[in-house]
Amino acid sequence: MIETRRPAFIDGKPKQLLIDGQHVDALSGKRFQSFSASTGELVAELALAGAEDVDRAVRAARAAFEGPWSRFKPAERQAVLLRLADLVDAEFQDLALLDVIEMGRPITAAMGLRGMLQRSLRHFAGAATAIHGETLSNSFPVDLLSYTLKEPVGVVGAIIPWNGPLFSAAWKIGPVLATGCTIVLKPAEDASLSPLRFVELCLEAGVPPGVVNVVTGAGETGAALSAHPDVDKIAFTGSCETGQRIIAASAGSVKKVTMELGGKSPNIIFADADLDAATPAAAMGVFNNSGQVCAAGTRLFVERPVYEEMVQRIAAFAANLKIGPSLDPETVIGPLVSAKQFARVSSYLDLGPQEGARLVTGGHRVTGGALDKGHWVAPTIFADVTDEMRIAREEIFGPVSCILPFDSLDEVIGRANATRFGLAGGVWTRDIGKAMTAVKRIRAGSIWVNHYFAMDPSVPFGGYKMSGYGREGGAEHIDAYLQTKGVWIRT
Repeated sequence: MIETRRPAFIDGKPKQLLIDGQHVDALSGKRFQSFSASTGELVAELALAGAEDVDRAVRAARAAFEGPWSRFKPAERQAVLLRLADLVDAEFQDLALLDVIEMGRPITAAMGLRGMLQRSLRHFAGAATAIHGETLSNSFPVDLLSYTLKEPVGVVGAIIPWNGPLFSAAWKIGPVLATGCTIVLKPAEDASLSPLRFVELCLEAGVPPGVVNVVTGAGETGAALSAHPDVDKIAFTGSCETGQRIIAASAGSVKKVTMELGGKSPNIIFADADLDAATPAAAMGVFNNSGQVCAAGTRLFVERPVYEEMVQRIAAFAANLKIGPSLDPETVIGPLVSAKQFARVSSYLDLGPQEGARLVTGGHRVTGGALDKGHWVAPTIFADVTDEMRIAREEIFGPVSCILPFDSLDEVIGRANATRFGLAGGVWTRDIGKAMTAVKRIRAGSIWVNHYFAMDPSVPFGGYKMSGYGREGGAEHIDAYLQTKGVWIRT
């Protein structure tokens, strides 16, 4: 049974920055407020970090990187990560509730992330003792031994989004601890509580002061971190537009950069697919987390012989999804995170019919009783969508599915790739040859066949084109936090 008691971390006290192992106020004394996505009630006041706070966090991270943390052996870093995994597991329900209350993820879905979070932390723990270079043969005329060393990149600035704050914090901090880097983490202003508590658990697990620091704040805080000359790497997850600004800011000191940005992912259903399996997966590939998922399959291409049948199947499925407060275990569709996000999504609800799309279901705000104080949007399906419509080209980041008909494999691959994004894609067919052709030709970082949105720490995730560069998950995730040094020794 899922308990819905208020987490102890929400205690009515202002939340401070966490720098060099200490809770401290912003030097300016400024704060900002965080509100419950479901009720609109004030959840917490948090310190608003300025450039001067970012600077002292970076200085603490640099001192820790060059000081005690540099003397931790791989097995010691592994032990810290394993202790952290145990602490997170023991407190997981409270951590999940922080996300539920603050950003609105339904509690059943939030609790379902437990396994993935544990696999990730233990995966990073294993990686800590598996970092190695190579001995290389060379053709230099003098007898020289050549090999490579893998070394931590240094101080990492990490900026994470509001749509998955707990998991995003672990996904950024895990490889830092595995490789021996240090980090200044900037959570999203709409969802800072679970990252703050996660970092407190890092300290309890034995991470030395200064290794993991948190600066809460708004866009100016992230901008100061991105441009800081003593940050060696930026790891960012968020919108393409913000990512572009971070890339520009990073140029001043030529930082390493990992970007996981937006998407408008194609999910392709061929007429020979198992339609019973494809229906719920195609629907929840969009409506999970109220559509606030970067890899959502929001362009649903359906082969014409089964097009109208699938439109009606998915509409019926969507219409039966339970909409409600995030703390209700029966809720599937929770609120959008904020009034700002609701305004953005609502503009597309109006735009669809104006562009000529057929509204099949949804398309409106949901109110009544407990739903009056938050921002709920009914799962929305637009049919007869064409490629040039803005609802088919732009990332909406809400529970809105665009269903487009197609007639051939070559046609749908071309249309699937006709986007500035390239984060993910799905293919539904019983024909393995057709599936493998689509897998090879779709220009995206993750492709699921007869499934949608599986993730595991051993498998890389990231984008092509304007969905970003670099990978999180797999060997590339760890390698992105390392430098490679070539060594020559005359024997």
